[in-house]
Amino acid sequence: MRLFMLIFAFCMTLPVQAELSYTLQPRQIADGVWLLEGSTDNFDKRNGGNIVNTGFIVGDAGVIVIDSGPSRLYGEAMRAAISRVTDLPVTKVLLTHHHPDHVLGNQAFADVPIAALAGTTELLREQGNAMAENMYRLVGDWMRGTEVVLPNQTVAPGTLEVAGRSLRLLALRGHTGADLAILDERSGVLFAGDILFFQRALTTPNSPGLDVWLDDLTTLEALPWKRLVAGHGPVADDAEPFRQMRDYLGWLDGLLRDAARSGADMNEVIQSPIPERFAGISLTRYELIRSVSHLYPRYEVDALQRVDQ
Repeated sequence: MRLFMLIFAFCMTLPVQAELSYTLQPRQIADGVWLLEGSTDNFDKRNGGNIVNTGFIVGDAGVIVIDSGPSRLYGEAMRAAISRVTDLPVTKVLLTHHHPDHVLGNQAFADVPIAALAGTTELLREQGNAMAENMYRLVGDWMRGTEVVLPNQTVAPGTLEVAGRSLRLLALRGHTGADLAILDERSGVLFAGDILFFQRALTTPNSPGLDVWLDDLTTLEALPWKRLVAGHGPVADDAEPFRQMRDYLGWLDGLLRDAARSGADMNEVIQSPIPERFAGISLTRYELIRSVSHLYPRYEVDALQRVDQ
């Protein structure tokens, strides 16, 4: 009887186990450049946290991975997807920033150099375990066996020659305070990380300020890019993602600034109407609520008059 119950319990787990599979389909978007496009939805047990754009570049002597995804399981699926495209080895992983959907697949690449800005490594050291625990709560079993793996190399702005490709690296700050953008100079593909969201509302938990973010957009748009890969959202061949981001950031900044000057409380601000032109952008209300909680206290402080002067 005990044996029967053990077999029954094992069989009951099989359908659940079978569902935990990322169906990653690499799409070639330029010469040697491949994209794994995530959903623009929120973290959910139905998507396993696959809401992020990751990618890889196949060079003459190896593969460069751009971000490792939200879990150990994703990283393993990504590595398997790469092997279906090329027999060349992965030679380096570049992390655009420390947020969990971009870095918690690092375990699958622990045998190769994992590189990031120094600030990204420090932020991941400080916040990584808490972010991983939160991901467990959000997507459940998709995170089984996932642990934080820190970068083991530090990159700096400039040109990086790796695996026969020349990459221009830019150190930016608007999204997290330590944001890496990567331009593949052969193809003109710009991996903008989460400095660029497209058709998906931006997130602001670590932003040093919307003015900093706007300056970063100016820096990126001036590059000789031919194709844009946002951290979230569809690929673009024109400047529409920059226009949309500037419009949204400008509206958000104005909303928070005007609300603080009028003395509105946080509950009033999160109920503000969202302009019709942003109606087609995923998760606008959800991210507005989060951005108000992240940013509004600073705007209130700026709007306060000092009584000692």
